[in-house]
Amino acid sequence: MDLRHVSFRLLEVFMSVVKSGSVSETARRLHLTQPTVSLQIKRLQESVAEPLFYTYQQRLHPTDAGQRLFQTCQQVFGHFEDYQGYLDELRGGERGHCRIAMVNTAQYILPKLYGPFSATHPNVEMHVEVGNRAHVLNRFERGEDDLYVFSHPPTLEHAQAARFLKNPLVFIAPKSHPLSHKGELSLVDVVKYRFLLREPGSATRMLFESELQSRGLVLSNSVKMASNEAIREAVSAGMGVAVLSEHVLGQDQSNIVKLDVCDTCLASHWYFVVRTDRHISHAAKSFLHFATSHLERYLDSPWTENQLHLLNVTEQKS
Repeated sequence: MDLRHVSFRLLEVFMSVVKSGSVSETARRLHLTQPTVSLQIKRLQESVAEPLFYTYQQRLHPTDAGQRLFQTCQQVFGHFEDYQGYLDELRGGERGHCRIAMVNTAQYILPKLYGPFSATHPNVEMHVEVGNRAHVLNRFERGEDDLYVFSHPPTLEHAQAARFLKNPLVFIAPKSHPLSHKGELSLVDVVKYRFLLREPGSATRMLFESELQSRGLVLSNSVKMASNEAIREAVSAGMGVAVLSEHVLGQDQSNIVKLDVCDTCLASHWYFVVRTDRHISHAAKSFLHFATSHLERYLDSPWTENQLHLLNVTEQKS
């Protein structure tokens, strides 16, 4: 018989005989009959083609071949015990991979959540993909990640979203701009000037253009820029005005002022999004539980029922 066909149960019986030195004691411990234990040992010796025990003072002792097999079994069973521990940690969200794809602007807020999560879950590998809305939507369509973060989630049948943080948009201008020292402004006052905009398809741009369209307004001069950082730096350098998520501005606003456009309030929310037709890793579920339960601590945002619903959706796919 090929040793590769030996069962774990057969090896378990063998190890018990080595430890107890007795067929009857092994039968008692493993709830087997003595003939069954004897037969198992006989089958194992036939597979090894070497005697595994000898009798001395009415006890069974392993031969050299038996002792070496016992040591091998200890190693094998030890590895499987380690693997069982790994599985327990994996299912508990303490190990594995968590893959998150987010739109560019979300990179200013998500580290406040996955940073503390990584500190308390050091064995979880975080894979974070950042890109524009089109890039993240493509990843969503291909199901490449566990979680997605949008300010305008996709309205697709297999998308389940839960908002977790407000995303206020603000009008900004350089301190040297003619509007920077004025008080209350209207949107009509602002659109006369050069606007710095993200690429078409950007959620911020879509929201702003929707507001313009509803008011029958058209920008007289605009410049498309590839990133929020580029817009922020260009505004700081005096190139024009812009509308950006307040989360993008950061602490250093020495060369930038917020404009008080009193007749316009642009805002959205940040959303966690999952695909209802895809498996979500245990680590990703663990991160989602951590994030939603620590929103008030790290983002000053309250827990909501739709976050609880999203957690329920992920559990249903386990």
